[in-house]
Amino acid sequence: LLQLLAATSMCLAMKPGSASDGLDRIFMSDLRAFYGPNAGYVQELYERYTADPSSVSADDRAYFDQVGADLLTIPVTSKPAATNGKSAAPASADVRAIVGAASLAQAVREYGHLRAGIDPLGTPLPGAPELDAAFHGINEAALASLPAEVVGGPAAEGAANAAVAMEHLREIYSGPVGYDFDHIQVAAERLWLQTAVESGEFSAPLETATRRALLRRLTQVESFEKFLHQTYLGQKRFSIEGNDVVVPMLDEIVHSAAGTGTREVVIGMAHRGRLNVLTHVLGKPYAAIISAFEGKKKTKAVSGDPSDQHDPSEDFSGDVKYHLGARLLRGEHGMAVEVPMVLAPNPSHLEQVNPVIEGMVRASQDICDKAGDPERDGRASVAIAIHGDAAFPGQGVVAETLNMAGLRGYTTGGTIHIIVNNQVGFTTDPRDSRSTLYASDLAKGFEIPVIHVNADDPEACLAVCRLAMAYRSEFGKDFLIDLVGYRRWGHNEGDEPLFTQPRLYEKINAHPTVRAVWAERLLASGEITQDEVDELVREAMDRLAGVRRSVTDGTAEIEEEEHAPSQRREVDTAISEEQIRRFHHDIHTLPAGFELTPKLARQWERRATLLDSADGKVDWALAESYAFAGIISDGIPVRLSGQDAERGTFSQRHLVLHDPNTDTTWTPLQSLPEAKASFAVYNSPLSEAAVVGFEYGYSVAAPGRLVLWEGQFGDFANGAQIMIDQFIAAARSKWMQLPSLVMLLPHGYEGQGPEHSSGRLERFLQLSAQDNLRVANCTSAAQYFHLLRRQALRLDVDPRPLILMTPKSLLRNPLASSDLAEFTQGTFMPVLDDPFVAESREKVTRIVFCSGKVAIDLVASKSRETANNVAIVRVEQLAPFQNTAIRAVLNAYPNATELVWLQEEPKNMGAWSFMEPRLRELTGSQITYLGRPERASPAEGALYIHNDEQARIVESAFSAFPKPSGNGSRTNGKSTSPAEPALTGTGRRRKQ
Repeated sequence: LLQLLAATSMCLAMKPGSASDGLDRIFMSDLRAFYGPNAGYVQELYERYTADPSSVSADDRAYFDQVGADLLTIPVTSKPAATNGKSAAPASADVRAIVGAASLAQAVREYGHLRAGIDPLGTPLPGAPELDAAFHGINEAALASLPAEVVGGPAAEGAANAAVAMEHLREIYSGPVGYDFDHIQVAAERLWLQTAVESGEFSAPLETATRRALLRRLTQVESFEKFLHQTYLGQKRFSIEGNDVVVPMLDEIVHSAAGTGTREVVIGMAHRGRLNVLTHVLGKPYAAIISAFEGKKKTKAVSGDPSDQHDPSEDFSGDVKYHLGARLLRGEHGMAVEVPMVLAPNPSHLEQVNPVIEGMVRASQDICDKAGDPERDGRASVAIAIHGDAAFPGQGVVAETLNMAGLRGYTTGGTIHIIVNNQVGFTTDPRDSRSTLYASDLAKGFEIPVIHVNADDPEACLAVCRLAMAYRSEFGKDFLIDLVGYRRWGHNEGDEPLFTQPRLYEKINAHPTVRAVWAERLLASGEITQDEVDELVREAMDRLAGVRRSVTDGTAEIEEEEHAPSQRREVDTAISEEQIRRFHHDIHTLPAGFELTPKLARQWERRATLLDSADGKVDWALAESYAFAGIISDGIPVRLSGQDAERGTFSQRHLVLHDPNTDTTWTPLQSLPEAKASFAVYNSPLSEAAVVGFEYGYSVAAPGRLVLWEGQFGDFANGAQIMIDQFIAAARSKWMQLPSLVMLLPHGYEGQGPEHSSGRLERFLQLSAQDNLRVANCTSAAQYFHLLRRQALRLDVDPRPLILMTPKSLLRNPLASSDLAEFTQGTFMPVLDDPFVAESREKVTRIVFCSGKVAIDLVASKSRETANNVAIVRVEQLAPFQNTAIRAVLNAYPNATELVWLQEEPKNMGAWSFMEPRLRELTGSQITYLGRPERASPAEGALYIHNDEQARIVESAFSAFPKPSGNGSRTNGKSTSPAEPALTGTGRRRKQ
């Protein structure tokens, strides 16, 4: 346009009377003349210039300074003049009318959704003054006098004039669909969406056969809900009624996905409509769902053989029917492509499943069978996330998950989001549950196209689904459908909604169902008869009644998933010295021309020669690299993510190196010659809940890969507590899912305060039951190496989540480093005996059990050198409890009379509550507690208080115990805490 302004300026600078000829020459050039919106734009710029010259750019201001009022006399055409070899003078037109028409058209495109009829109950949207022609200084008569090109776009094609084109535009943008994508910043995407919407490419009317099939589908959906409502009155099912069309919408999305080569569809949703989706989309038999309502269960024969022992760790507790998931291999009526479908299980924490399905989809997309960074096939799987209208803006995990969509470690090539919009959350109105007009407005911040659609218009709903899938295919990005319906019953079927929304439910009770609305449309068009409509209902209800009879009389065949018991086996985790040395060489050999920052280069050079030095010991980070190298050399892919995971929170890891001169990176483990599988490491977004949920889903969907998440500090796992409680700890028992996620949580008391000390070990131990978690707190680099190797090598036979308290200060502590021989022989030891008293076991009278960093504090204590009556026993794996290993240690000390559990965490935290009853049951003896007293906060905030407390705890391990006070002991064989009064608060009072 600036080029055009400059050219026009040249024309107007000619002698009087030649301006028209100059403009004609512009028409003949490659530049566009001032017509339609261009003319209006120039006029608007000039009006702003006359009001305030500083309001326009310097270039525009210079132009207007030269042209002045002559601009108002420029003849403007409705379209470029035909030349056919001659110059034609443009016809005059009203510039202000053109400006007004162009502005109105733009307003309809931007704000038309504010006047769309998207509510089946008829509540109007607020509208916008910009949608009225008068706002732009124009009327319908003026529009009729202008050409359709003023409106522009596909909507104007073939229109007689601007008025007709504008009416078409209003029908598109303010009909049963509200198109809300002006917030998209990428021009190519906006243009694609506008063209797709206005051309009607995805909105072609359905054929009669398809319209009739849609009525059959809606009848199945409604009949299923009505049958359950009538037969199991008051039982919870979280009906889909009011948004029934979501089922045929899912049909359409799956059909479109199969057509683009997608090989799997993963759905995540809360409980609203879940049973209907299970049976009609994923094909779960009616009998299985009705059986759950009837309370039927499969009985297992008992052999009566005394050797047939029951293993409680393999008990399957299950979950309520509207939390369960399912799998289906689905083929669409003669389609060549069958699409496996997964509905991920989800607890009542609503949106928490969102990142889980993203992880599952990414696991299917990643190709990990060769060395290097995994390749990604975006067609392998697609995610569909079904949200609630109150939960979508209300729960933070939604925003966390949306933020991951474009990140390289987490993208899945576009998720289809559907908000099942009930217009009420439990009993809460929108005005009390969100601060935005639409439930979907959160998505705008992530530049996701949003389409609002009336749930009573099935044809429009299916068209929107086709548009969504085409957009995903074109741009590989998320798309959101705000499906505006209602909730026919209360939050659950035992709830009375008239108590809290009486006027809303008066409307709902009088409103016909979407099946009835659609049937009426087909009846009106003559595409079906009333008898056929009635027969569809009878057929659906009769089928359900027959299935129920077969369930109640015991003739129904109901398949149930079996919970396969785990196979236990030990694995060889050692690596030969030759292989370790090859790994070490390859890790530390930089590519030609690649440089490190000077400070890191010095460290890298020292570490490169470590194995050749006489006293060289392998620290924690190097041991981890050896473990990863060995795992991918065994053909097992590794994925590590977390906040600053590439470098490591404590600058210890350096898995990804950076060249300061070229800003390129190099990941040594991706170039390992011996690797047979991929290695991926990603710095995660600053999120715990969504990222942990993602990695959980990834581990479930890819059981043969070692998946690790690292918290920046162990305390940060607090932000993922729902994921830990509901998925990682319980999913095996509730849903028969077999997660194997490794959680690395930096843990240890070094005086860094209450937010950077504790990985909340006690919470994981409290959640440990039925062999569901492995919880460890290692004290040496070799132990960490062997534990990672064991976790990877047992993925195929005994997958379990591994919760690992990792060190901070021990990362570089020589006492936690290991000799090379410790990697080339041996394996992970769940309990480590005390080598200091190995030659004088008969002198030991006190056994101090401990775990983690405090064990190194004890070993480093000066008192250790003289206290040969004390054995320091490190419990490296806390859960499952190590009965056999601990008993073997106890048997090695025949004269021990004092059994102690020592920890640096407060008494109501750490491992004490888990270990004490188990040690007492194992030994039949009192267990003495040494450590911090019970506290509300995990650690002291002042370093000097920490130092006093830590020194006191360490010293107490070797000191004679005071006689227990009345408050410090428990009788009847239970534990005592004789040292606790001496530890409680004394250091604080003295310092003050």
